[in-house]
Amino acid sequence: MKTPLVGALTALLLLGAGAAPVAAASQAPAAPRTEAPTRVQTDAGIQKGARVQAVNFAGTVALSNCSGSVVRMPDSLPTDPALVMSNGHCLETGFPAAGQVIVDRASSRTFGLLNSAGTQVGTLRASKIAYGTMTDTDVSLYQLTSTYQQIQTSYGIAALELSDQHPTQGTAISVVSGYWKRIYNCNIDGFAYRLKEGSWTWKDSVRYTSACQTIGGTSGSPVVDQATGKVVAVNNTGNENGGRCTDNNPCEVDQNGTVTVRQGINYGQQTYGIPACVGAASKIDLNAPGCTLPKP
Repeated sequence: MKTPLVGALTALLLLGAGAAPVAAASQAPAAPRTEAPTRVQTDAGIQKGARVQAVNFAGTVALSNCSGSVVRMPDSLPTDPALVMSNGHCLETGFPAAGQVIVDRASSRTFGLLNSAGTQVGTLRASKIAYGTMTDTDVSLYQLTSTYQQIQTSYGIAALELSDQHPTQGTAISVVSGYWKRIYNCNIDGFAYRLKEGSWTWKDSVRYTSACQTIGGTSGSPVVDQATGKVVAVNNTGNENGGRCTDNNPCEVDQNGTVTVRQGINYGQQTYGIPACVGAASKIDLNAPGCTLPKP
């Protein structure tokens, strides 16, 4: 979770041009894969011998201030209203307070839908913020005015599927930014029992290896398991300056209360618990069996 102005100015100085980004670590951007319209990234952090899927931009979206993706649950139907996932701190209403949970709030926000090459092919519109919070996790889910089938028919683009399984250490991942049209490749280095940043605390966060140097504007990007093509987390923050548990400088806190600061390391929030909370017609049901998302 990054301060918009700081992330924007840092990225502009590093890149020399471009739109002002917000949210995520203000580090030099990694280059994208060959599907993107710019440079190719090589990443020594990916495990040798690991089979890499052709991860691209199809199904990702660009928000006004962040990245996101059209996501479906394992049991979603083509006729269900589609969902867009991003961060809670990317909501147009501002950062939710610690302990705040937003459910079924009207929204007409728009999202630029990207194809595999990172070209915007259409504009999607929300009907509401189905769910949003920065408590325990950092996630927002927008319900769209279009169904999954309508998006597939109109643009030939399928939604990304959320995995309902806890990811594992060492997994090769791609962080796919629709805002910057860049893909960052690295591995899951491990998991933070608690990740504390300012007023907010997140549970069981995904820690990336150092190769994923995400920057402002990458917040909300889907974190894709390269072996399965499924989404296992949503990108949200990183320790920029070595600060201890402050805004833009999250710290890890273990079960014993020991604090660890990892400057330059970035994080995402796991998403495997979300499918249990999404019912028929993409309705958020926080009382469903197995749903552990925070309630209002």
